[in-house]
Formats: sequence, C-alpha cells, structure tokens
Amino acid sequence: MEVSDVNLIKRCLEGDTQAFSVLVTRYKKLIYNIIYNKDEVNDAAQEVFIKIYKSLDKYNPQYKFSTWCAKIATNYCYDLLKKKRVECVPIENAYGLHNQEDSPESSYIKREQRDRINHEIMKLPEKYRILLILYHKNGLSYEEMSQVLDEPMSIIKNRIYRARLMLKNKLASEGKEGII
Repeated sequence: MEVSDVNLIKRCLEGDTQAFSVLVTRYKKLIYNIIYNKDEVNDAAQEVFIKIYKSLDKYNPQYKFSTWCAKIATNYCYDLLKKKRVECVPIENAYGLHNQEDSPESSYIKREQRDRINHEIMKLPEKYRILLILYHKNGLSYEEMSQVLDEPMSIIKNRIYRARLMLKNKLASEGKEGII
C-alpha cells in the first residue's frame, strides 16, 4: 500500500529523511516539467526540493501536495526569470517560423524574428509573460496553470488571449511583416 503524502510529510517533520526521498521520487517529474530552463533543470530542481523541504511545516493537507509543490516550483522559476531575464519562450511555432527545409538565409531571418518575438515577450507585463512561458514553453494546460497560479480558469484564458493579442499588435506595429 502506498503511503499518503500527508503521512510522508509528517514523517519528514519528525526527522525521517527517507520519507522525503519518497516525496522527491514521487514529484520529481512534475518539478522537472515546470522548470523552464532545461539547461539548468537539475540544479533548479534541487533548489526547488530544498525549498519544499524547508517549507513542509507550512503545507496545508487540505490541498493537494502536488499543487503545492508546483506552486513552489513556479515561484522559483518566476524568481529566476526576474534575475536573468532570459529569452526562453519558443513561441515561434505559433507564428509559423519553424520549417525543416530552411536555407542558411531563411534560418538567419527566422532566428532574427524569433529573437524579436522573445524580446517582445520579455517586455510584456509579468502576469501575461508568465502565462505564455508556462503554456508555450512548459506545455501546461489552462487547468494546470489555473491550479498552479491559483487563478480562475476564465482569468487564465483571458490573460493568454490578451498576451497573444498584445504580442501580435506590438510586432505588427513595428513593421515585422511575415511574422504574424
């Protein structure tokens, strides 16, 4: 019989380090999927699990442990984004910039367009930018984003729509024909 998350957390708080190892194994895939920077996923996941471990006494068993962990991981990624301001969203597929048979010239042009798109994404207000990153980079569904961000589904859908519209208008107003 599988031990519940709540029982494992109680054991962790009583000093049982093996219980936390079980939690890490159980939720490692979830945390790895949330972390946006695949180059640093191992280090970031380790940091997230340290934050989870240090915060176990704050966990409320009324809520799902997986959602609580996802929230910590998402907040950690927000912090990294704020610190690094990396260009990390491959939204180019949504604008038809990906093609298997690219010439060197067209590859360069598409890379330039991709860089401009990422640059404009990073200039969006955080509440819109984060949703584009979670959806396009991490592949989270609207429902998952709603749970992780603790926002109603209607707000998630509305903000993604607005973020895409702002991005489209910004790119169109700068004369970036062919991108949209």
